[in-house]
Amino acid sequence: MKTAATGLPALWTPTLAAPEPRSLCTDCGVSRMANPKACGKACQFIKPDYPALESKVHGRARAPSKPDELHFGPFRAMHRAALKQPSDGAQWTGITTRIAERLLESGAVEAVLTMAPDADDMWKPVPVLVTDPRDLARCRGMRMGYAPLLALLEPARAQGFKRLAIIGIPCQVYALRALEAELGFERLYVIGTPCSDNTTTANFHTFLDLLSEKPETITYLEFRADYHVELRFSDGRKQEIPFLQLPISKLPRDFFPLTCRTCVDYTNVLADITVGYMGGEGQQWLLVRNERGQELLDLIGDEVMLSTPGSKGKRQGPVKGFLANVRLAAGGLPLRSMPDWLRPIVGWLMPRIGPRGLEFARARVEMKAVETVLHLEREEPARAKSMIPAHVWALVKDYGLVRRPAPPAKETAATPTGTATGV
Repeated sequence: MKTAATGLPALWTPTLAAPEPRSLCTDCGVSRMANPKACGKACQFIKPDYPALESKVHGRARAPSKPDELHFGPFRAMHRAALKQPSDGAQWTGITTRIAERLLESGAVEAVLTMAPDADDMWKPVPVLVTDPRDLARCRGMRMGYAPLLALLEPARAQGFKRLAIIGIPCQVYALRALEAELGFERLYVIGTPCSDNTTTANFHTFLDLLSEKPETITYLEFRADYHVELRFSDGRKQEIPFLQLPISKLPRDFFPLTCRTCVDYTNVLADITVGYMGGEGQQWLLVRNERGQELLDLIGDEVMLSTPGSKGKRQGPVKGFLANVRLAAGGLPLRSMPDWLRPIVGWLMPRIGPRGLEFARARVEMKAVETVLHLEREEPARAKSMIPAHVWALVKDYGLVRRPAPPAKETAATPTGTATGV
């Protein structure tokens, strides 16, 4: 199918340039654009400035005095949510995809930039521009891996698209916001999904191989807020695995790259609306961050059920245990030193007495903050000063982690001035 306006396929991936070699890179796509040096301005892993971008996007930076903004970033409203009629093939009930469909159906945008599965590997994400709302059904579900989403911005602009919606993860959305003023679109809607631990698609297949004797039959995987991973299989079977019984110890040390172990934006704070699960207690979790985000939620109207998120349990114990494990792991994946006989007992207890709802979300954000500080100070200490925002230090101070003073400058012989992008 082709669109009448452009003659392009309704689900289109243009040929992309090769990425520029970078360190601490998740291939958001900026290095593949006409000016790959824009990475120096756009990259979350160089010198992020969340207060400035939050103020630019939302009209104000996060306010630590407001409940939960230190953890989750600026927001106007927070909901527990589910579509009344769940969409077939959706990861949860399909809220993200349904909002994108309504944007196209209503004419609010001319195209949606999102991810679809690779033709040869359902788990591999491929960036696509979608112009027909019916084609968004092909984009439902979870992918695992890196995909240069933002590299499609310039082809979209070249085809005359002026109103665009983008569904992205935090490192993509940060770069988008940093470059937004230069892109020249009349209107951008940004639907963000939370993310903390991505890896390559090849690494993800290694993980699937450890979960099943027939990994090729796994069609669905979700890390749920009830401390279980849910698997679904092509024959209709379902399986739930407690987190504590996952084969984490069998994964390679670098399964999650340093970028994802030092990501400071689990909740995608620069999106107009964040659609995730962490605070949803079995449903989805929506953070409406600004006026445009409310406009997106209004598009699906009474198709969605909204309620107030709950919060149970206490996070401090699990976060302290996580901190201790990361320290013991010496830079790799957190250790699981619990005896095998105890794992089923603790796995049964965690969904009942562990942090749940918003307290679970707060715990995960604090764990990511702890992980960021420990891994950067161990592996890239020179980057810690510029990469760790003030709000992250505020989140970890109660766990004994404090910003270290910069070491005194060493006197060296004069050398010619050079440049270093840090990417």
